[in-house]
Amino acid sequence: MTAVLDRARSVGPLLSRIAAAVFGGYGLAALGSVAALALPMDKTQAVITGALASFAIYAGAVVWVFAVRSARRAWAGLLIAAVPLGLAAWSVWSGGAAA
Repeated sequence: MTAVLDRARSVGPLLSRIAAAVFGGYGLAALGSVAALALPMDKTQAVITGALASFAIYAGAVVWVFAVRSARRAWAGLLIAAVPLGLAAWSVWSGGAAA
């Protein structure tokens, strides 16, 4: 039983980082893609900008997750980055940026 707990303690942070990279990075990239629609530009250009930016955001999120000291900091960084993107995306979803 103790060996199982020790194994879970040693693998848990790695699994948390992998989940943060895959799912957190995807969520952040999706928010960035939608948030680009809030930019003051033509809608077609904003969609292309958001799609291209999402690749950079996802790659940056994956690098961030494995570069910080702990899994907790990785999740915190993703959440901090998601707040402004979420606000911009929310303004698009609520119709504020519709042109």
